[in-house]
Amino acid sequence: MDTNLLISFLGASVLLTIIPGPDNILVLTESITKGKKNGTALSIGLSLGVLVHTVAAATGLSLIIQSSATAFQIVKYLGAAYLFYLAIITLKEKKQEVNVLNNNHKFSFWKLVKKGFFMNVLNPKVSLFFIAFLPQFISKSGFNITFQMIVLGIIFMIQALLIFVVISKLSGRLNKYLNSQKFWKITKYGKATVLGALGTALVFSKK
Repeated sequence: MDTNLLISFLGASVLLTIIPGPDNILVLTESITKGKKNGTALSIGLSLGVLVHTVAAATGLSLIIQSSATAFQIVKYLGAAYLFYLAIITLKEKKQEVNVLNNNHKFSFWKLVKKGFFMNVLNPKVSLFFIAFLPQFISKSGFNITFQMIVLGIIFMIQALLIFVVISKLSGRLNKYLNSQKFWKITKYGKATVLGALGTALVFSKK
């Protein structure tokens, strides 16, 4: 696998995971309202769900890439279009309100892991994202394409889990930023820029 592609993939993955979105906001809210253990358990479930989307994307995309250059070009441009669409949707997002009232809740590790897992697996938007995201970081030379995608998916899962757990542990300190309009504006434009850049890179990729 190409080292430069791996580094680029890790950088893009970290940026997309750090920038506030449905998953990390959910982890943050769960941690603030129900405790850090709950947030950590939910993080594990959400991250494990990535493996399902990775295998699905890797299996389907590898067959397309190996069988038809034209078909792959079509998938590539559709993927880029989807990333641009996500960027536009991001720009239209409004500040999210988070209920930070502390209540007493029972802690059930496996129940929360299962909740996070199925929330991720049953979200078709995640599948579409991986189909659009993974192709630009694979190389036709070297390892099998399916293997490369699975490795990328595992890397994404690990970095996402680490970041989600950190968010859970720092939930108390991060809470003050949730009510800042400036914070949401910066992260909104930051996320849109990253998605737009990924879409552009995919359009001009020559793999």
